Amino acid sequence: MILLRRLLGDVLRRQRQRQGRTLREVSSSARVSLGYLSEVERGQKEASSELLSAICDALDVRMSELMREVSDELALAELAQSAAATDAVPTPVRPMLGSVSVTGVPPERVTIKAPATAEAVDVVAA
Repeated sequence: MILLRRLLGDVLRRQRQRQGRTLREVSSSARVSLGYLSEVERGQKEASSELLSAICDALDVRMSELMREVSDELALAELAQSAAATDAVPTPVRPMLGSVSVTGVPPERVTIKAPATAEAVDVVAA
């Protein structure tokens, strides 16, 4: 099962790390406790839209950009889950992902590399 809160947390963490900022800095700027922000980043807590807005403001990132990245991650995770289940690689659902290479060893763990980002993403099918 793909957990949206986990994907959202991963994207938030990457955004923060790209900026070279600490959890403490972002939590202070967003006016949310450090522990709660940490739980959101680890996918352990569901973030409300108000909290996401505060975190996005603190990171100076548009919520639409954040959600677009989450959406792309979700599309890749669904692709990986489908590939792991059928051993066949379906055509990418989202045109903006372009061509996507999928490799998997063992079948329950799939590595996806989208040429647009040149980042490989490991996805574990549950």
